Amino acid sequence: MKIIEVRSIGPSLGVENIRRSLIAALSGLVLVALFMVSLYRLPGVVAVLALSLYALFNISVYSIVPVTLTLPGIAGFILSIGMAVDANVLIFERIKDELRSGNTLIRSIDKGFSEAFSSIFDGHFTTLISCMALFFLGTGFVKGFAATLAIGVLLSLFTALTCTRTILRFLMGYQVLRRPGYFLPEKQIPPSPFA
Repeated sequence: MKIIEVRSIGPSLGVENIRRSLIAALSGLVLVALFMVSLYRLPGVVAVLALSLYALFNISVYSIVPVTLTLPGIAGFILSIGMAVDANVLIFERIKDELRSGNTLIRSIDKGFSEAFSSIFDGHFTTLISCMALFFLGTGFVKGFAATLAIGVLLSLFTALTCTRTILRFLMGYQVLRRPGYFLPEKQIPPSPFA
C-alpha cells in the first residue's frame, strides 16, 4: 500500500466547503429556473413556482426531521432538485406532444399528467429503493446523502404531481392564459379543424 495524498481539514475549511456547496445549490436552482422558463414558457413559470415550494418543503422537513447538512447531504439535495425538474420536463413534453397531435389545451394538460405519471413514479420509486439500501447498509456520510436524497425524492414526487398540476389548473381558469402559444411555439401548433 502506498500513500498518495494526506490532507488536514480544519473546521474553517469545512464551513467554507458547506458555504460554497449552498451557493452552488442556489446557483443551480436559478439556472434551472431560467432554463425552464426559456424552454417551456408558461409551464416553465409554473415549474419554477413548484420548485420554490419544493425547496421550502425540503427546508421545513429538514427542521422537523433532524437532518445535518453535510457535504454529502447537500449533494443529495442537489441531486433531488434534478429529479424534481426531470418530473416537470416529462409532464411538459407530454403536454406538448398532445398539443401537436391536435388535442385541446385542457385535454392536453390532463393527458400530459396521466401519461407521464408511470414514468415519474417508476423513476422515483427505484431511486427510493437505492436510498433505502444506502441508508441501511451505508455508514456516516453515506447515510446523510441517502436521507436527504430520499426526502427530496418524496417531496419531488409530491410537488410534480400535486403542486404543478394545481398551479397549472388554477392558471387555466383565466381565459387570457388559455392559449396553446404559451405552451408551444406557434409554428408547431396544428391548425384547428374548426377554423
